[in-house]
Amino acid sequence: MKKRRIVIITEGNTDPTPAKTAVGVIRYRTGEVVALIDSTQAGRDTGELLGVGNGIPIMASLTETFRLQPDMLLIGTAWAGGQIPTAWRATILSAIEHGLDIVSGMHQFLNDDEEFKKAAQKHRVELIDLRKTPDDLTVSKCLAKEQKCFRVHTVGTDCNVGKKVVCLELTRAFQEKKKDAVFVGTGQTGIFITGSGIALDRVIGDFIAGAAERLVLENTNHDYLFIEGQGAITHPLYSGVTLSMLHGFMPQALILVHEYGRPIMRGSKDTPVLPPEKLIPLYESIAAPVFPTKVIAVALNLRRLDDRAALKEIEKVETNTGLPATDVIKFGTEKLEEAVLRFEGEWRKEHALD
Repeated sequence: MKKRRIVIITEGNTDPTPAKTAVGVIRYRTGEVVALIDSTQAGRDTGELLGVGNGIPIMASLTETFRLQPDMLLIGTAWAGGQIPTAWRATILSAIEHGLDIVSGMHQFLNDDEEFKKAAQKHRVELIDLRKTPDDLTVSKCLAKEQKCFRVHTVGTDCNVGKKVVCLELTRAFQEKKKDAVFVGTGQTGIFITGSGIALDRVIGDFIAGAAERLVLENTNHDYLFIEGQGAITHPLYSGVTLSMLHGFMPQALILVHEYGRPIMRGSKDTPVLPPEKLIPLYESIAAPVFPTKVIAVALNLRRLDDRAALKEIEKVETNTGLPATDVIKFGTEKLEEAVLRFEGEWRKEHALD
């Protein structure tokens, strides 16, 4: 993957929740991000506001970033509906005029906008729509169940809780131990970080499970697939995507991801976030008729707690669920690695695949 010099626009939204694309890219492509653009936070440090990217400056305008010689502008936010803010158009057009490629994970495609498209052609830059999906997707043929690769899928108690991060951290940990593991991207940020995947929340409803199946078949030569989750099975906005992915991937194992301190689901009016012990049997029971799966561990997002309080919360969740739990950013992936390998051994023995 070509190394870039990326400027990220998060104007007025430099917070870990709306700026989740920025956070993910900064965390995993740190050396390529040269600045953030947010006039409301200019002069501050990215690490201070997002928890990642210490030393990356926040600047008031695109023009101020030119001394850093960027070659790409990334839209760093994600919200329901996925529309590009009208107020950002001038910045995007200026970036095009100055020769920067533009990357967007929004549902509103850059390449469908005539003004952006004409400017890009004139200045010979690329418009990259991360949510653009293949044209030849079909319904699922239920072929994932026949594949021997071990599939670990992260599911959530809500959207935007850290499902992608858990998969990326586990993939890295397994690869460092010389195991044949791959991250399977299903959302715009994961696709940008790794360079592959399908944005499943952009796929026609009938074809979501088929697109998930395709991702399995494309990666079935690997021993371990760590598959990024989307939404939550109880989310009033996104549950359809979550369910179709569960049925299309047919994972042997699930890791449930939960963020501490979030009472109401993001984007909903009053739908409560259920605790892990309530969601575990729901995910397992809804998957069982198609392909039985098991929640083997809980990954916690404890960014609001200090380490001492975080350890207490982990102990509480382990008591309530009977499963190993941890925060992979605070305390590493060891517990989750052990859970995956232990359950894989049990599963392969039961299914005579040793």
